[in-house]
Amino acid sequence: MFLDARRRRLPKLFLLVIALALPLTACGQDLGRSNFGRTTVPAAAGGTGQQTDGPITDAAVAANALRVIKPCQFLTKDALGALGLGTVEEDPSPSSIAFDTCSNKVKDPGGKEIRFEVKVGSTLLPRADKTTGQVGGLPLRVDKSDDTDCLAAAMTALNPDLALAVTVAYPGEPCRPAQTLLEAAVQKVHNSPEKYSTPAGTLLTADPCAMADTATVTAAVPSAKSAPSGLHSCEWKSNGSDPTITVKFLPGLPPIVGGGYSKVDIGGGVTAYQKQPTTSSSRCVVEWQHRPWQGDDVELAQVDYSSYAAEASSDDPCGKAVTVAKNVVGKLPKP
Repeated sequence: MFLDARRRRLPKLFLLVIALALPLTACGQDLGRSNFGRTTVPAAAGGTGQQTDGPITDAAVAANALRVIKPCQFLTKDALGALGLGTVEEDPSPSSIAFDTCSNKVKDPGGKEIRFEVKVGSTLLPRADKTTGQVGGLPLRVDKSDDTDCLAAAMTALNPDLALAVTVAYPGEPCRPAQTLLEAAVQKVHNSPEKYSTPAGTLLTADPCAMADTATVTAAVPSAKSAPSGLHSCEWKSNGSDPTITVKFLPGLPPIVGGGYSKVDIGGGVTAYQKQPTTSSSRCVVEWQHRPWQGDDVELAQVDYSSYAAEASSDDPCGKAVTVAKNVVGKLPKP
């Protein structure tokens, strides 16, 4: 789950799915043996959080505030070093395909590696029954999938769920460093967090769920219902299932013709690139450059249509994706 190979031309099309359906043992007060001090995340009475359903009204963790927060600030040498978890040898590694994800690693005093990933606005989260208390006034969910992997999440929104999430891989007691880092991150979010610059027209501040008209999406996805799939991604599903339209904003290199991608005009003088993967399902991705980002990278907008129940030959996935893309491009903030 920590791999983030540099995408040289086109964004990855699939999110990594974290298997949380199996019965799991949540981390409680007894976190076992470790080589560093115990975290001080408080537990609510009875072992459940004081708030397990919405709304969360903390302005510091509202979606508009979180969209511009830099995720790597929580994983710098100074930030990790202050937690007393061990030795930090490297600078953090920002994701090359997401604005909101960063990773780094620490060697504990015994020489074992602790691998961290922070995601601001995660939707791949522990279930509500994994709520174990609060962190910084936010509901805390903790899920230990096995002896080496743990996911700790400070819920920033409920129904639909979003969170500031820390994933740890550690051949010790992974929930302890996960909760330790999460507590520090939540404190930082409430106390002058570092933010991206937001030049005119940036997609960083755009709400992807507001970037497509319901009528346009419904033509491709009947009875469409939208829900955020991250701070920079939104899904419309037909009756909560299939087919699906996803609107996503992400960093990446400018798209080009090749690898099955071809040019398509989406209006407003914008050239996009479309690809219909050669799979048994009906799917098409349309993406285009919006504005410069950092270095060689640009801000990309992407529309992804998929239906696993339909045949591509009769479904016209690219026709549907392009129609939505033409709607989205006209609603994006202007550079």
